[in-house]
Amino acid sequence: MTVDVKTALDGTWEAGAPTVIDGSTLTLEDLHVVAVKGGGVELRDESVRAMSRSRDLKVDLVAGGQAIYGVTTGFGDSVIRQVAPVKSAELQHNLIRYHMNGTGPSTPPDVVRATLLIRANCLAKGNSGVRPEVVTRLVEQLNLGILPRLPQRGSLGASGDLVPLCHLAASLLAEGDVTYEGRLRPTGDVLAEVGLAPLTLEAKEGLALINGTSFSSAFAALACLGATRLARIAELSTAMASEALLGNRGHFAEFIHQAKPHPGQLASAREIARLLSDSNLALDHSQVIELTGGLGDKEYAELKRSIQDRYSVRCAPHVVGVLRDTLDWARRWVEIEINSSNDNPLFDVAAREVHSGGNFYGGHVAQAMDSLKVAVANIADLLDRQLELVVDEKFNNGLTPNLIPRHTSSDWRAGLHHGFKGMQIACSSITAEALKTSAPASVFSRSTEAHNQDKVSMSAIAARDAFQVVSMAEEVAAIHLLALCQALDLRGLALASSRTKAAHALVRERAPFVDNDRAMESDIHAVVDLIRSGALIDVTSPAAAGLNGHGGGR
Repeated sequence: MTVDVKTALDGTWEAGAPTVIDGSTLTLEDLHVVAVKGGGVELRDESVRAMSRSRDLKVDLVAGGQAIYGVTTGFGDSVIRQVAPVKSAELQHNLIRYHMNGTGPSTPPDVVRATLLIRANCLAKGNSGVRPEVVTRLVEQLNLGILPRLPQRGSLGASGDLVPLCHLAASLLAEGDVTYEGRLRPTGDVLAEVGLAPLTLEAKEGLALINGTSFSSAFAALACLGATRLARIAELSTAMASEALLGNRGHFAEFIHQAKPHPGQLASAREIARLLSDSNLALDHSQVIELTGGLGDKEYAELKRSIQDRYSVRCAPHVVGVLRDTLDWARRWVEIEINSSNDNPLFDVAAREVHSGGNFYGGHVAQAMDSLKVAVANIADLLDRQLELVVDEKFNNGLTPNLIPRHTSSDWRAGLHHGFKGMQIACSSITAEALKTSAPASVFSRSTEAHNQDKVSMSAIAARDAFQVVSMAEEVAAIHLLALCQALDLRGLALASSRTKAAHALVRERAPFVDNDRAMESDIHAVVDLIRSGALIDVTSPAAAGLNGHGGGR
């Protein structure tokens, strides 16, 4: 089931037909429906048949005495040591148990659901020599909400995400812990309660479960989806900042960006221009020139209008455009990864051969996430710099210091109240952490397992970092949006564009005007939820009721 991007990412989705997986057609939007919305999953019948054929070939090759890595041999540098076929089940169970050594915080439930979905989908491709019953059990646990506790630390991204995925595999054996109905419990107790017997794994099945990139890819997929929303939020924030600062919307004119036609930059400029098209606060360049009367530079400093805004507003399409263009290829790479056979060895049914290789290597995920987190961290920095302009009386074009309400003409209340001063401090701190976290992980390969795994991808670390940077950027955007709504209230909301007024109204439903100094943590959380739900994007989209703007992003 392929779900429309808007339907999947905004708050309008309702449970319907399950997502059907076949190892080839899973999209990031499908993944969002399952992992975040809680949608159900089914296996395509052809995938069941493909897995059965692959498993039958494995059985035939073992019966014929062929040496197969991880089936009739040990693992890693133990490949030179033979294991009797009669010991194959014990070998697979031992593989899982000796990797049960993950550390760090538990993985969030949406990422666990994504991991289960991706692993099931990759095995459903039918090249891994596993029984359909193994993948069916993954789907059953996903549909029942039985989520294994996956520690976040321990994966090198080759040979796949061994440590976290072994905790997933252990849940099929009724070992380890799972979260079920909101409580962390022993897996055996939960499986007995729902009537599922523990699986006994056959040859290759333990290796197939853990020898892949599904944990890395789960973080990566959700990071891409979050970054996709964030690009639109950055454009909305830029439009509101331009209004709050009495900016020049001519910076987003089509001519400028056609002259440097990076697709993401063009799309971003068009979206900001659309959001501002009926604004009476951010004016066209010709209107700005008319208001300034063609005065020289010295006089501009004393007026409310300037022909050029600061970089964080004027160059926003160039910054957001980098994120949009990065997402174009990062999403493609991640979707290829979640529809791939990424374990080892693989069984070619048509040729009746088994192949050893390195598809467990997470290099594409690592490179994509290292690039994505840099682009997203730059968005956080962009919004943080815009926020500084809006709250600082030296730059905010006549707004009050730190957006403090002025109750009377003589009462600025500066000194007694400090408005958004603390919010700017928090925003700057979060931005600094996002920038620090954007350092690349893929260049930190470590040689392990007696120099057998001598070049590894670090995809899990890169993807976890990207996921975290997106989360921090969402917090930065939420703080900025709260300040922008306050600024528009002080500036004169009636003159704002219809689109930014719609966003303002949605924020105000959850976060009131800041009249006196107060705690604003709950406001931040409420607006982060609006960002993640897609509601702010929905209410300002061209299709929103009464908003018939032109242009728009991709």
